[in-house]
Amino acid sequence: MRPPSPSIPEKEFLFHSLKESLRLDGRLAMEIRTPVLTFGAELGWVECALGKTRVLAQVEGKMVKPPPERPFEGLITIHSEISPMASTEYEPGRPSDEEVTITRMLDKVLKRSDAVDKESLCILAGQRVWHLRLTLHFLSDAGNMLDCACLAGMVALKHFRRPDVEVVGDEVTVHEPTERAPIPLAIHHTPFCFTFAFFHDPAIPPILDPTQLEQRLSAGLLSVALNPQRELCVLQKLGGVPLDTDEVVKIVNIAVEKARDLNSIVNVRLKEDWAVRKVEVR
Repeated sequence: MRPPSPSIPEKEFLFHSLKESLRLDGRLAMEIRTPVLTFGAELGWVECALGKTRVLAQVEGKMVKPPPERPFEGLITIHSEISPMASTEYEPGRPSDEEVTITRMLDKVLKRSDAVDKESLCILAGQRVWHLRLTLHFLSDAGNMLDCACLAGMVALKHFRRPDVEVVGDEVTVHEPTERAPIPLAIHHTPFCFTFAFFHDPAIPPILDPTQLEQRLSAGLLSVALNPQRELCVLQKLGGVPLDTDEVVKIVNIAVEKARDLNSIVNVRLKEDWAVRKVEVR
């Protein structure tokens, strides 16, 4: 069951507010909702909230035999499903267009961009590697679930620790956390995703991190995934609003500054959690 479409007064009020550079939640046009990161009892368990949008990410690792075509690399798989718990718009067992788009984008941002060093997951070439499984649970949809899911997944990977292993000949010994401190993943870079909403009316400026109402009434979305070092990972445009090169460059520059701010927030929260757990920071 899809939620009712916004009424004409709702649309007119939103568009009038945006023309005056006002948003219903009080934010500026290029201001994101402050992310709230909550860590679970296990390493690799993170809940991320952007306003009322909430996504839970969990990383698990196990040893498997690598495929013959890539004997020196570990495996990373991403599983995500938007259940009716997030919104009445979603039905169990029937992926919506938005769910398919989010899943593909997460695969590009978190997996294909080589954020995690896959070769570091190799234990014994051709015989044993680590298989990381990142599971994303969408708890609440209040708009822009993509950015929230990307942030949750990236923080979960940085928060995760795998057991230390010892290899003697062909024998692999897995040490318990009480014996040896778990090992953090080798992270090449930290990509973040930022989604901008555009409208047909040229008097309405683009906005960052749209709410559910802003997203539904927008004429198009542009998602930019990059890291604080200005390395662009993915650029995805949905909708028919034409954008010239200068506008896209301006959007990317804004995303770079936001990525640096977000990276600082993530590092602070990780250090705070590790300090509570007395986990060694590497």
